[in-house]
Amino acid sequence: MFRAYLLVATLVAATTASAADLTLNDREYFSARGLDVLAFSNVYDGNFSDSKIAGVELIHHGVRTATNGDVRLSPTPEQWDPVATLKSRTVQKERGVIETRLAYPDYNFEYVVRVAARDDGVALSVVLDQPLPAALVGKAGFNLEFLPAAYFHRTYLMDDVSGVFPLYPSGRSLASGRKLVLAPEDAERRVTIDAHGATLSLLDGRNQAQNGWYVVRSLLPADKTGTVVEWTLTANRIPNWTRPAVIAHSQVGYAPAQEKIAWLEMDRNAPAPDKARLLRVGADGTLVEAFAAAPRRWGEYLRYQYFGFDFSAVREPGIYVIEAAGQRSDAFRIATDVYANTWHPTLDVYFPVQMDHMFVNEAYRVWHGASHLDDARQAAPNHEHFDLYAQGPTTDSPFAPGAHIPGLNVGGWFDAGDFDLRTQTHYATVMSLVETWETFRPERDETTVDEAKRHVEMHQPDGVPDILQQIEHGTLFLLAQQRVFGHAIPGIVEPDLGQYTHLGDASTKTDNRVDDAPGGDDRLAFTTATTALNYGSAAALAAASRALRGYRDALADECLATAKKVWEFEKGRAPNLFRHGNTTGGDPAEEELHAAVELLLATNDKRYAKRIGELWPTIDAKFGSNAPFALRALPMMDAAFAKRLRARAVAYREQAKRFTSDNPFGVPITRGGWAGSSAVVGSSITAYYLARAYPDLFGTRDVLRGLDYLYGTHPASNVSLVSGVGTRSKEIAYGNNRADFSFIAGGVVPGVLILKPDFPENKEDWPFLWGENEYVVALAAEYVFLAQAANQLVAGTPSTSLRLSK
Repeated sequence: MFRAYLLVATLVAATTASAADLTLNDREYFSARGLDVLAFSNVYDGNFSDSKIAGVELIHHGVRTATNGDVRLSPTPEQWDPVATLKSRTVQKERGVIETRLAYPDYNFEYVVRVAARDDGVALSVVLDQPLPAALVGKAGFNLEFLPAAYFHRTYLMDDVSGVFPLYPSGRSLASGRKLVLAPEDAERRVTIDAHGATLSLLDGRNQAQNGWYVVRSLLPADKTGTVVEWTLTANRIPNWTRPAVIAHSQVGYAPAQEKIAWLEMDRNAPAPDKARLLRVGADGTLVEAFAAAPRRWGEYLRYQYFGFDFSAVREPGIYVIEAAGQRSDAFRIATDVYANTWHPTLDVYFPVQMDHMFVNEAYRVWHGASHLDDARQAAPNHEHFDLYAQGPTTDSPFAPGAHIPGLNVGGWFDAGDFDLRTQTHYATVMSLVETWETFRPERDETTVDEAKRHVEMHQPDGVPDILQQIEHGTLFLLAQQRVFGHAIPGIVEPDLGQYTHLGDASTKTDNRVDDAPGGDDRLAFTTATTALNYGSAAALAAASRALRGYRDALADECLATAKKVWEFEKGRAPNLFRHGNTTGGDPAEEELHAAVELLLATNDKRYAKRIGELWPTIDAKFGSNAPFALRALPMMDAAFAKRLRARAVAYREQAKRFTSDNPFGVPITRGGWAGSSAVVGSSITAYYLARAYPDLFGTRDVLRGLDYLYGTHPASNVSLVSGVGTRSKEIAYGNNRADFSFIAGGVVPGVLILKPDFPENKEDWPFLWGENEYVVALAAEYVFLAQAANQLVAGTPSTSLRLSK
């Protein structure tokens, strides 16, 4: 065994490129060809604690393989375990050092993490001004977490002992020693950590949490100051390594007349591509060149350079691939019906799977049983929940804290990859579905929904358009709140982390029996009566009243009566402006605007039109998000409003050029802990409404660019961000089945996360990064609208006068 280790060590030395040029660059991270070391360029998420995007991080041959290099208080921390507070970050470029001061205030403990270029790697040090507090002795240690998917099917060496990284966790402790080599056999992933005589532990964080990573750890010693932990980390670099080019294109394809641009995303060190070819695929597999051109250089965005291959001139229907920069794309279509079916998986599969309080069956598969029939217990005043819910100083409810609340176990969708019922999500989703119904009238019927029996059968028609049944299901949950409390509530969520982290069948998360006892498994209802939520709910109910008319007339009547009642209630009281997290509604003025628009469309009552006019400052201030509401109300508004709206649209046209020109994709790419698919879809929906209202000012290019982005024309990769849609799509995502490394067809993921300062990421082999891969039901509803809008534009239906490019 020892001789084998010496042989491997010799190979390590022979294949390791000199890392002497690992330097601290102007973007404040250490960089060399094939390796970047970030030192607190990204910090812990203030809402969700540990997001696996903080501390010391490695980007190794183009892949972020390690994160969370920092002092932690447990060997394999879970998401909600304590994280440090950033005090300061100092970059000493001339010395090649980054020092970050952090603290655990509850323990009166401060420390410095120092990262310095050293020889062929970096030195990672923990420096203490004062000895470790006694309460943290044996608990505090320096951790660095390695992505399991990057090390699956690979080995490690701890001193002279070898091992294989387990594909499935079978114990927390893997090895301990003084020097660790990860993946010695793999030149792309080999990392060496030398603790200089201190003890290293290699641990498997997945043993207690499926989203855990492999952890390398050294305990901080007691009674010492100064440099108390020091590692030398060396990451092998392949000589002259260059990241392979990515051909960013739509995995769904293109309509014949639309703009067609594929973007070549290329390493800074890669030569400019001299030629790109569009090849038509014949029935016998032959490839015939349909178009060729030299890609046009756009410039640098984030850390890559981009070249555009514009093949808009090709209109002949068929199957095509692109060849450029040594790569060949997946096959895609050019066809007039390219968008016709792209929304079907979302309505046929994703929405039924997300339905709470229902037994959901798909052929031989039960997605989940009838769940949460024990909803819900009253949250106590001033109770703050870990998932952004909080109860205000009063309950605004007739129920005592902890008491069972009857009547809430009906309707609703799981908000995302977890199982809470977030009211703000519900009213946004209902309004989007109603917009789709009223604008495009999709009669598709593939699902049987029986609310009385709490039973859903997928792929079995029942004679009712599925979208109406989904509108009904969301509306039932919103109405239940009004029936029980007389107002909207923030929502219903799991009472503890044990339930919150539940994966799989939602019906097994609780016992489905009513239980008032403290510590019971029934979910908590947070019931603060905020004005914003009440207006938002009223908007959705007014919209639903229109869609449900002729299908569920009594329900439609109740929806409209309730929406009017809420409006009068809010007009008769001082606004409740309690805010917490993202569960208490949007801006109250915006929510009121939405309610006024939906009530105007439902009643034609001019007092709502008057109020819309009075809310012009809100429309003006956030025109990008509020334009669709203002434009839908336009036919019922006066000439003065119409004139003002058009003038604002003209100004917005120039604004939109600015926020879509900072990247080659022509869409607003956001930066933060949650990726930006929602912003892209929202801006494209706004573009649709503007093009429809003002075809002399706006073309439809920006509508279709949003879908191109979702379908693969984005940074980091070319995978479709809609599971099951396109030739290659998200097949490992953050749904409630994420532990199976699987997906829910039709779900839309947040997409490409931009880690500071310049790294775009969307991992395709690791589902547990919610900011990149978590489905959210409201985004799915918006996507259904956008896909049908695109199909209308390209299929020669009522909007043939709209231009497909501008």
